[in-house]
Amino acid sequence: MRETDLAAPVVAFLSGQGYTVKAEVGACDLLAVRDGEPPVVVELKRRFSLDLLLQGVERLAITEAVYLAFPAESAGEAWKRRRRAALKTCRRLGLGVLVLRARPDGSYTVLPELDPAPYRPRVDTRKRGRLLKEFANRVGDPNTGGSNGVKIVTAYRQDALRIAAALADGEARRVAELRPRALATPAAALLQRNVYGWFERAARGRYRLTPAGEAALVTYAEQVRSLTASPESAAAS
Repeated sequence: MRETDLAAPVVAFLSGQGYTVKAEVGACDLLAVRDGEPPVVVELKRRFSLDLLLQGVERLAITEAVYLAFPAESAGEAWKRRRRAALKTCRRLGLGVLVLRARPDGSYTVLPELDPAPYRPRVDTRKRGRLLKEFANRVGDPNTGGSNGVKIVTAYRQDALRIAAALADGEARRVAELRPRALATPAAALLQRNVYGWFERAARGRYRLTPAGEAALVTYAEQVRSLTASPESAAAS
């Protein structure tokens, strides 16, 4: 498939809406004009890509009506998996999207997935609140930015490590004794959910460390030292 194969169905689609369309006008793949309205620019590519996004953003210097056109079939499973994210990105950039779908006879149907419009960002206050809560509750800065394939030390994990450290002597302790160790998550909820498998109930309201918890204290020994030496932990104890 060539990009030139994509032009005809898009031209037919725009012409059907009363546009006069011409190809390769300046740097634009297609330029469409109708009744003195702002021009419409369409950039054609065989697949959705970063190059296509960058081309579209550059054409926004000409008009606010910029569409990216590509066949969904060429993107395969990647388009199906990431369709919502791709459309969200285009919406944020103010770009429209025309998806071409193949017919049995080899021709294409043009489906408008998104019309270009100025993007007015709306802050997700709940998501921001969760981020700020995590930031405030996390002690120090235990992670390295850009890390991949490593377990992130969250405020929740820090709480679990503090409780594990309090149980390191092998004794079972009451939740009330362990409660001050948890700064971000209620101790009872943390022990009952037992996300990491570090704790087990020894009796009603009493918990002790599992072998997995003992191993975690070794794995995170440096973290445990810093947490138990921190002002928050000192206050907790």
